[in-house]
Amino acid sequence: MSDAAGDGTHLSEFVAGLPKAELHVHHVGSASPRMVAELAARHPGVVPADPERLREFFAFRDFAHFIEVYLAVVDLVRTPDDVRFLTYEVARELAQGQNVRYAELTCTPYTSVLPHEPDRGMPIEAYTEAIEDARVAAERDLGIVLRWIYDIPGESGIPAADATLGFALDHAPDGLVGFGLGGPEIGVPRGQFVPHFAAARAAGLRSVPHAGETTGPQTIWTSLRDLGAERIGHGTSAVQDPALLAHLVEHRIPLEVCPSSNVATKAVTSLAEHPLPQMVAAGAVVTINSDDPSMFGTSLNAEYEIAADLLGLDAAGLVALSRAAVDASFAPDDVRSRLLAEIDAYAAPSG
Repeated sequence: MSDAAGDGTHLSEFVAGLPKAELHVHHVGSASPRMVAELAARHPGVVPADPERLREFFAFRDFAHFIEVYLAVVDLVRTPDDVRFLTYEVARELAQGQNVRYAELTCTPYTSVLPHEPDRGMPIEAYTEAIEDARVAAERDLGIVLRWIYDIPGESGIPAADATLGFALDHAPDGLVGFGLGGPEIGVPRGQFVPHFAAARAAGLRSVPHAGETTGPQTIWTSLRDLGAERIGHGTSAVQDPALLAHLVEHRIPLEVCPSSNVATKAVTSLAEHPLPQMVAAGAVVTINSDDPSMFGTSLNAEYEIAADLLGLDAAGLVALSRAAVDASFAPDDVRSRLLAEIDAYAAPSG
């Protein structure tokens, strides 16, 4: 195994080649400036198509402003062709740019189907066909396996939850594996979505809500106890409650950690103050993810390098992080075994 410690160039090269799984990454939030510019040119309006102006547009003041900007980009995805273009190009950048071999992409069909605004939205059948067509093509062309998590946009409340559950149960794409909850946490109590998560879990979907990013540990407790969370999106406040952290460790409930995202949205003051080292020191299962990489000017490769710096990891530690993501994934057994073998082959000494 090559030495990835002590030399930033070698570490970057090692991370770039390391086969990886990405578990917490948003469909629209992965739209690179190139993709956003293309969509903005198709639908002129609030979002600038010029790359320099886009960088300014993506400068977030706080989490609320991030949501505002995010929804402006969401509004660019208006047709099935937009959905197909976005999905395939996101897969291309994950596979070719970062050697991501498996990704669970969080999709929010409610904001494209817009059941409350039928004149603006597309039919759920068209949305489903578009993401599935892109998924199959990406696996064939790029060798990346995609699966979907359908996400309730919390800011839209119960109507969005009702609709998202209907999409998941009545129009499920073949690649659907999970049911999530995103958007702002403040003012959006998790308990109101108990019936939706119960129905999704009864249908065999895995529970993966965001929790404890911009609120305290109680949001994580509610997600575990009431929503049956099997992984926690972000979970940065878990370190504030020793009993919660012990529970996560004991039950091996993974935390989907996204360091740059947490700093960009002001959920964490700085990378130096990120709780990732405390999580790992306590024995928690952590996976490293990019969240909305294009909007935060990051990538999964960059997040692995940040984790290596925060945790003092060498090549073996980076390999362990990559394996942890595969283990925490909802990938089919054959995909999981194949990816673990790829990681081990990459890590093996040459010669």
